Amino acid sequence: MRSIQLPRSTRRGFTLAEMMVVIVIIGLLATIVVPNVLGKWREAAIAKARADIATLANALTEYAVKHAGQYPDSLTVLVTPDAEGHTELSSRELPRDPWGSEYVYEAPVPAAGEPRPHVVSWGPDKQPGTADDLDNWTPAPR
Repeated sequence: MRSIQLPRSTRRGFTLAEMMVVIVIIGLLATIVVPNVLGKWREAAIAKARADIATLANALTEYAVKHAGQYPDSLTVLVTPDAEGHTELSSRELPRDPWGSEYVYEAPVPAAGEPRPHVVSWGPDKQPGTADDLDNWTPAPR
């Protein structure tokens, strides 16, 4: 069998102009996609933190119901097995917020007029008292 030689013009690769067009198109797509993806990641992190806070607050309330209205001193009680091996949370570890920090728990102080436990995430900046803090006392914006 003889191999057929193709003319030189059909064997060429991409030209510099074609490569530049492809790079420009990829760049344009990246400028559209990346900000949207980062925005969705932030929304997802906030949603996860809100869900974790609600779960912890519900577990604290469940604990108080089982213990004559007394809330625990710390969140670790929620993952510590009781005499029968049951825990208030399904996992053996406390969740961490999406930014890697532990959730902050403040036991209720009925004498001060606050009968509810307070569960807080300091948010992405990890600083208390800033606008990005999340807790179970503040309703989620709609």
